[in-house]
Amino acid sequence: MSETQTQSSTTPVADQFAQQRRNKLLLGLAVVVAISAVGIGAYWMIYGSRYVSTDNAYAAVEMAQVTPSVSGTIQDVRVTDTQSVKKGDILVVIDPSDATLALAQAQAELGRATRRVKSYVANDSGLNAQVAARDAEEKGAVAQLNAAEADFERAKIDLKRREALSASGSVSGDELSRAKNAYASSKANLSSAKAAITQARANRNATLGSKEANAVLIAGVDEEHNPEVALARARLEQAELDLARTIIRAPVDGVVAKRQVQLGQRVQAGTPLMAVVPIQNMHVDANFKEGQLEKVRAGQSVTLHADIYGNSVSYQGKVEGFSGGSGAAFSAIPAQNATGNWIKVVQRLPVRISLDPAELEKNPLKVGLSMSVKIDTRSH
Repeated sequence: MSETQTQSSTTPVADQFAQQRRNKLLLGLAVVVAISAVGIGAYWMIYGSRYVSTDNAYAAVEMAQVTPSVSGTIQDVRVTDTQSVKKGDILVVIDPSDATLALAQAQAELGRATRRVKSYVANDSGLNAQVAARDAEEKGAVAQLNAAEADFERAKIDLKRREALSASGSVSGDELSRAKNAYASSKANLSSAKAAITQARANRNATLGSKEANAVLIAGVDEEHNPEVALARARLEQAELDLARTIIRAPVDGVVAKRQVQLGQRVQAGTPLMAVVPIQNMHVDANFKEGQLEKVRAGQSVTLHADIYGNSVSYQGKVEGFSGGSGAAFSAIPAQNATGNWIKVVQRLPVRISLDPAELEKNPLKVGLSMSVKIDTRSH
C-alpha cells in the first residue's frame, strides 16, 4: 500500500478521536457548570437568602455623664480613668462649707417664719380684744355726744329766756353774761363730743382693718401649712439637697472614662467631670447597606464576633431597632446636591443590636471596638 493511501486511511480515525475528546470536554464543562449552578442555588437557598452580614459595626453604649448640680471647689477626687465603680460609689467631693452655711441660714429662716406665724395667731386674739375696746369707746363717745347735745339745748333755751327778760330789766347783765358763757361752753362741748365720736369710729375701723389683714395671713391653714412656713421649709429642703449634692456618686455600674476634674478646681453646676461607661449594657451599632435591609426586622437573631477576640468568641444578640436616618443624613454637611452634578452613593443605615449580659460579663467589650455582624433574617 502506498504512503498516500495510508495517510488518507488514518485521518478519519484521528478526526473521530478529536471529536470524541471535544465532546467529553464539553460534557465535563456542562457538568461543572450544572454543579456550580446547583451549588450557587443551594448556597443562595440555604445561606445567601437567609443571612446578611457586615463588618462595618462597632460596640457602643449609653454613657453616663457625671456633672455637679452645685458650684464649688473640688475637695477630693476618689477615682481615676479605667477604674471600675458601682452605682452609689463616691466619685468626687465638693467643699461643703458654703452649702453648710446656706443650710444654717435656711434653718434659722424656718424658725423665724414659724415664730412670725405664731405671732399672727396671737395678734388675732389681741385684735379681737381691741375691736371690743373700740366698740366700747364708740358707745361712750355716743353717750357723751347725747349729753353734750342735751346741755347745749338747755343752755340755748336759758340764753333765749334771759335775752327776752333783759329788755324789761328783769335779768341783770351779769346773769345774761353767765348764760352766754354757758351757751358757748355747751356748744364747744358738743363740737368736742362730735369729734370724739368721729375719732372713736375711725379707731374702730382701723382696728377692724388690722384684724382683717392679720386674719388673711392665717386664714384657711394651720401653722404647719402656712405659706410663709412652707416657703421657709422648701428653702431648707433645697439647702439640705444642695449639701447632699456636694458628694457626687456614680449613677450606674461601669468604668470611669474621660476624667477631667482635678483637686482644687473650681467648678460650676453642669461642668463635665467624667463619664461612667456601663460596659455591662453594651450594644452594637451595625451600619448595613440599604439594599441589605429588605428582610431585616426587629427581634431577629444575630451572631457577632469582636476583632479583639477573633472568631474564637461568638456573641448572640437580637436586632433592637433601626436608626431614624442614615449616617449621611445626620452628618454635619448632608450629602445633598441640587446643581445636577450628583452621583448616587449607596447609603448605610445604623441597626442597633442588643447583646447578652452573661456573654458580656464573660468577654467584656469596650466602646468603639470593631465587630462583625451576621443577621438571620428567617428568625424572629
